[in-house]
Amino acid sequence: MPLIFSIAAYDYMADALVRACGAERGVVERSNFPDGEHYLRVASGVLDQHVVAIGGTVSDAAMLELYDLACAVVENGAETLTLIVPWFGGATMDRASKSGESVTAKNRARIFSSIPPAKNGNQILLLDLHTEGLPHYFEGSLHPVHVYARSIVETLARDLGGASFILGSTDAGRAKWVESLANSLGVPAAFVFKRRLGPAETEVTAVSTKLDGETVVIYDDMIRTGGSLMNAARAYRDAGAGRLVAIATHGVFPSVAFETIQSSGLFDAIACTDSHPNALALSARGLIVRPVAELFCRYLR
Repeated sequence: MPLIFSIAAYDYMADALVRACGAERGVVERSNFPDGEHYLRVASGVLDQHVVAIGGTVSDAAMLELYDLACAVVENGAETLTLIVPWFGGATMDRASKSGESVTAKNRARIFSSIPPAKNGNQILLLDLHTEGLPHYFEGSLHPVHVYARSIVETLARDLGGASFILGSTDAGRAKWVESLANSLGVPAAFVFKRRLGPAETEVTAVSTKLDGETVVIYDDMIRTGGSLMNAARAYRDAGAGRLVAIATHGVFPSVAFETIQSSGLFDAIACTDSHPNALALSARGLIVRPVAELFCRYLR
């Protein structure tokens, strides 16, 4: 039976994983020193145990908390270590497009790769990564596994799209993934073409098809500020779409992003998984949130 630990931001997912996988909850003691230094202690015995540590790179502090937790688990004799990272922040910067740019995704992967190996190895489970090549950034003995939330996305699309809908993409870069998902759902696919004007600003240049009142379910792997999503929604509406629904795997929603998207009046529903803690906090304000814990059960040793 695996022993489940988590950073503070992901305590909710650790509890869900215990219920979904029949695992045991581990105890972590945390506190802060007056100067802001963090104290962390693994209070449950991990010697010769199969241990799971859950956390996401929702912030630099959260990433380092997961790193400290994982190192403590290994140094106290864990048999195996499985890291579960439902949200891998920094994935947008997966390559340098300008001289001097830091490839954040690779840097984060290097940090996790430096965790000492447990007696019988470490693995890291990553959910719906922004690009398929990211697992290759992990080094040494850390084994990366790309876990897909496709089953949850498909269920959400059918539940919210109704009897007949078109699956839309926010940009042509996600075209292959959306086309594959549309084929699996047995529905048509549509795409918008856009160009990036800045870090948080895009412009739609074309829509792949004319519409005539159809419901369009727009899928993207993540929603942050929602700028690309709303631009795509307006383009589909201008092309003749009827109802619009937004679905993402990762609902990041910094600051007032969700309220901005919601108040735009573009969407009948907005949905995502609970891979990011922000999404769970917004479930009481109208965001539809589905849990992902069960997706990881088959990979636990």
